[in-house]
Amino acid sequence: MKTIKIWNDSPSDRQLTEIARDLEMGQIMVFPTDTLYAIGCDALDVKAIDRICSLKRINPDKSNLSIICSDISMASEYCRIENFGYKLLREYTPGPFTFLFRASSSLPKAFKGRKVVGIRIPDNNTDREIAARLGHPILTTSIEYDDEDYAINPGLIAERYSDHIDFFIEGEDGSTECSTIVDCTGNQPEIVREGKGEIFL
Repeated sequence: MKTIKIWNDSPSDRQLTEIARDLEMGQIMVFPTDTLYAIGCDALDVKAIDRICSLKRINPDKSNLSIICSDISMASEYCRIENFGYKLLREYTPGPFTFLFRASSSLPKAFKGRKVVGIRIPDNNTDREIAARLGHPILTTSIEYDDEDYAINPGLIAERYSDHIDFFIEGEDGSTECSTIVDCTGNQPEIVREGKGEIFL
């Protein structure tokens, strides 16, 4: 496992090129977000998604998978967004929220089971820059931990996942606070999990 250190949430052009190349090759990573550190891969790479689902013991038919997009324009390519959804995205992103929308056919088969995708446009410049350089979203799922130190300390996070991932993006200290999830698949948005950040519906 290699480590890519990014200071002050400001990746260099060389780092972005390297990360995008590795993701395009099917590699998986652990990386910082505006909430918990997360495990991620190219969201259009079915084999890489399968690796992450196996690592996290996720059944994609029964769990909503989330993707990180660089901006609202990218998000709109991979899900169906109603007018109220656009309003929420404009008001609350970038931010620590996951918005559930109906998935579009441009997502791979791993997303088709429940036909719902979580959209993240995090308040983390590195994540958005990676998605932009990649040209499409990053699949994301939070790391698992038994001790809070293994969610916060980048060195301990790297130690925990060193045998399971291809590379680690080391940023600032992590968090134990998850994103707030807002279900936008119905006629009205609904908060289904309270987490970091306040949102008014």
